[in-house]
Amino acid sequence: MQLVLFVIFGLLAVVAALNLLLQRHPINSALSLVVVMMSLAVLYWSLGAEFLAAAQVIVYSGAIMVLFVFTIMLLNAGEEEPTTGSRAASIVGFPGAAAIFCLLSFVFLSERKALGATTLGGELNTAGSNLAAISSLLFTKLLLPFEVTSVLILVAILGAVVLARKEQ
Repeated sequence: MQLVLFVIFGLLAVVAALNLLLQRHPINSALSLVVVMMSLAVLYWSLGAEFLAAAQVIVYSGAIMVLFVFTIMLLNAGEEEPTTGSRAASIVGFPGAAAIFCLLSFVFLSERKALGATTLGGELNTAGSNLAAISSLLFTKLLLPFEVTSVLILVAILGAVVLARKEQ
């Protein structure tokens, strides 16, 4: 069952990522990014990383995507003008990406024994959940970087408001 979930949500993440790149309107791209983030959360959950899955949903799918959508709406990004793009990028891009994908697939499949055999869920399921240890570390030793990050996000929002304000 875990393998089926992994394949389904892995393909959904890849399709949503391609849709993110091919969209012309920024709001549609942001919504595609939400689908990618939620699919990654399900992948983390299926691998046994429950805390990482919950953090993915709360932080990335929730807070960061709200910030992205807020910024897009604040800047009033309308319909984008289509461009022809770089000729070199279109000639080299897709064959280059396919070559890298084939090379990585070959390396991972041929060196499977050297990379080690892992099972879905890893060691997190055997040792129990480490949620208490992670939360204790996050809210004791790492509290200052956690709060500094929130202040930086607030400064970025204020900067976007200042930049988007029209001259009077």
